[in-house]
Amino acid sequence: MLVSVPNVSEGSREDVIEAVVEAFAPARLLRLHRDPDHGRSVFTLAAPQGELAPALAHGAQCAVRRIDLREHGGIHPHVGAIDVVPVVYLDDDQRGAACAAALTAAALIGDDLGLPVFLYGELATDPRHRERADLRRGGPKALARRVASGELEPDFGPNRLDGRSGAVLVAARPPLVAFNVDLATDDVELARSIAADLREPGLPGVRALGLYLPARGRAQVSVNVHDHRAVPLADIVARVRARAPVTECELVAPAPTAAFDGFPDDVQLRDFDPRRDLLENALGSVAGNGTDQAQAKA
Repeated sequence: MLVSVPNVSEGSREDVIEAVVEAFAPARLLRLHRDPDHGRSVFTLAAPQGELAPALAHGAQCAVRRIDLREHGGIHPHVGAIDVVPVVYLDDDQRGAACAAALTAAALIGDDLGLPVFLYGELATDPRHRERADLRRGGPKALARRVASGELEPDFGPNRLDGRSGAVLVAARPPLVAFNVDLATDDVELARSIAADLREPGLPGVRALGLYLPARGRAQVSVNVHDHRAVPLADIVARVRARAPVTECELVAPAPTAAFDGFPDDVQLRDFDPRRDLLENALGSVAGNGTDQAQAKA
């Protein structure tokens, strides 16, 4: 059983999000995180190796049919209607299967759907592809210019970006923790300063952005932790609280239980459900012991 966490550039329209959920079948939905401010929905899926890649390609097809990047208004960096498609391996024994599923999904999305696909992370074929942030810098228009000039070349699909659909970034990786810390202030410059302090080399394997959330009227530090054992979430919260008061935190996709070692009791985790949000429990539900589709979409 493999896990994938595709990110789609739509966080508001329920009909679109529900259609994409259905299109990912037969992959099992473990969790769905939607965010209108970010303009993004994050789907945590589980499926056997042979089923995962076709399910990801089918979901990608639905997303590009229903999402027009030219009308996108979210604040999260992105380059595609279906923006990133990581396949997650939980240990070294799964790594080969995860890489194979990711490469198969990339080929299906690129060749069958006609979308430019870039392999990033450990699958990157070019050092300029390794970091998502480098590919996303300037958004889809900037990436389209870099492809058109010959500076960058997709690994699969056409050597051009369509303004409506953009590109897709595909990887195989261990679990990372996507985690947001909402501040009790609307000072986005403070949030950006905190994010800069957190980012590697400040904390190893940490990527962070400072954002303003119009719907909530507050600033946010949005963090990806690539090694939760080296940097538990408690360390992230402590660093942020040293600079600004925190209203609440939220998890974007299920995280390993160990990521919460020492997490402070006085910090609220919005909508947190350990049956769904701890990765070990969420995967246990696939075997029929727990969370159903309705709870996953809560």
